Amino acid sequence: MAKKPGTSGRGQRDLRVKVKSARGRKLSSTLWLERQLNDPYVKRAKAEGYRGRAAFKISELDDKYRFLVPGARVVDLGCAPGGWCQVAVKRVNALGEKQGKAVGRVLGVDLQEVEPIAGAETHQLDFMEDGADDKVKDWLGGKADVVMSDMAAASSGHKQTDHMRIMALCEAAAYFAFDVLDEGGTFVAKVLAGGAEGDLQKLLKQKFTKVANVKPPASRSDSSEKFVVATGFRG
Repeated sequence: MAKKPGTSGRGQRDLRVKVKSARGRKLSSTLWLERQLNDPYVKRAKAEGYRGRAAFKISELDDKYRFLVPGARVVDLGCAPGGWCQVAVKRVNALGEKQGKAVGRVLGVDLQEVEPIAGAETHQLDFMEDGADDKVKDWLGGKADVVMSDMAAASSGHKQTDHMRIMALCEAAAYFAFDVLDEGGTFVAKVLAGGAEGDLQKLLKQKFTKVANVKPPASRSDSSEKFVVATGFRG
């Protein structure tokens, strides 16, 4: 039977949302809004109660490398809006919902105040300020098993400048991880492909037994972002 015009062939209409241009709104903003409305990960995040689609990035990375295990002590740098913390809470059993499993800890820090997250402890803190590592270890009650970061520097609109900024941020997060990670720990951070990752890779390979570069399925195909997953901290 022939498909009816405007249908998918399964008796349903094409549900893709198209956004009309509005006066005062740039084309780029209209395209971004349209992409958001049609993004399956955005829809899943809303349906599953996550604060953003980024939650699926850390989920997919953990599915592959298994660092968010019950009982793990996790530090999330630049944790706002909190999606990564939400995933970590479930997987490390921070709420103690998995009976018979060790109970973990999740600590999120950010420059801005973060809406409370069940099972996680959040603090307003610049992780690059003097003594920030000691504060985190005090709050955590010891060293961390995982330090993770989905941070990105504010966009300047200049691709190479933005790349250098996010690599500098990632390197700062790595040095922070060296101070707070326990032996055998894991460091996970967002980077941008662009040619300046070599120094960071060299540094991480000195400090960890394995270093992988991954682009999880939840990362948009047109994005240059990828994630470094460094496991087996040498201490």
